[in-house]
Amino acid sequence: MVTNVISILDSSVLVLNRHYLPVQVIPVRRAFVLLYSETAEVIDIDEGHFSNYDFNSWCELSHFRFEEEVAGDEVDWIRTVNFSIQIPRVIRLVSFDRTPKHTLRFNRRNILARDGHRCQYCGHTPPSSQLSLDHVIPRSRGGETNWENIVCSCVPCNTKKGGRTPKEARMPLITQPKRPHQNPLLLQKLNNPKYESWKTFLPNAKLASL
Repeated sequence: MVTNVISILDSSVLVLNRHYLPVQVIPVRRAFVLLYSETAEVIDIDEGHFSNYDFNSWCELSHFRFEEEVAGDEVDWIRTVNFSIQIPRVIRLVSFDRTPKHTLRFNRRNILARDGHRCQYCGHTPPSSQLSLDHVIPRSRGGETNWENIVCSCVPCNTKKGGRTPKEARMPLITQPKRPHQNPLLLQKLNNPKYESWKTFLPNAKLASL
């Protein structure tokens, strides 16, 4: 389908190295820069088989698919006055051999994703801008800033709990916080049908460097 160009350019593309191993996830706008500069090629998967396309051949295939309406509902497009191009989901760096060491980053995005953007005290799911991070054991009590002591909290619950423990505040946690075994942001992507093709290269969702 054709959607807002700005939001589409900020969506995600899986990057593989020359040996088809996952390297990182980048925005669509960056992927097109790599394709246009011939640093990368599109990997397109159709019925279990994948094909490689450079920028020009991808544009030609996109034109055909758009005119014939054969791409499917899970496909996004950038449409201009002169052309329509399908958003790639996977690209391959044609001369990059290395596979970086992936470490799961302890940051706000990953914590919110781990907790499903849900307050761990009341269960509400307000917009991300209205969510905060709460120390289960307050820092004033020696609580550390780590996976096991930080949870997603709505502002009212964070304010209500204050400098108390959940037991003292009578606000039991919905889920005990712990370090994820897999990248929570990546798992969210893999649950979206648009990124079904990623599963071919990420069978265990091990990529952590988002």
